[in-house]
Amino acid sequence: MPAPAVIGYLLDTTTSASASEAKSIETAARAFGRQSVTFKIHDERDIDAAFMSVVEQRIGGIVVSSGAFFGIRLNQIVVLANHYAIPTLYPRREYAIAGGLMSYGTSFADAYHQVGMYVGRILGGAKPADLPVLRPTKFEFVINLQTARLLGIAVPPPLLATADEVIE
Repeated sequence: MPAPAVIGYLLDTTTSASASEAKSIETAARAFGRQSVTFKIHDERDIDAAFMSVVEQRIGGIVVSSGAFFGIRLNQIVVLANHYAIPTLYPRREYAIAGGLMSYGTSFADAYHQVGMYVGRILGGAKPADLPVLRPTKFEFVINLQTARLLGIAVPPPLLATADEVIE
């Protein structure tokens, strides 16, 4: 992103975790000498309106919050981001697979594996209340080079080297 670029954040208001994510985005933007603008999304119309605002305000890129609301609308979001040529970072690899530029987030395969292990322990007699609460430990960074080319973005080799998956 160009140095003065503002970072947009699509906030999924249907989940409580997004509020803390918004503060993290704001803090990270400031650390890099950037401003951030949060778009509070309540329904599908808000998504369209947010992208129009991003274009009008010439925001340099978008970060999409995690949550089921956006997850079931991932195609709408990816299509809009690519249509308006807005570099966008998504919370799950499914977005990058659907044509999004890049994603960084929890590995759902790893999380499902953890769930299976817990179910096995419970079926083996463990009390759920006695099991520790686990946080995700595996995160995936996926870059879609096809989308990068469509957006006219040259992805630096060091960034490609850190990716868990590169979609050609």
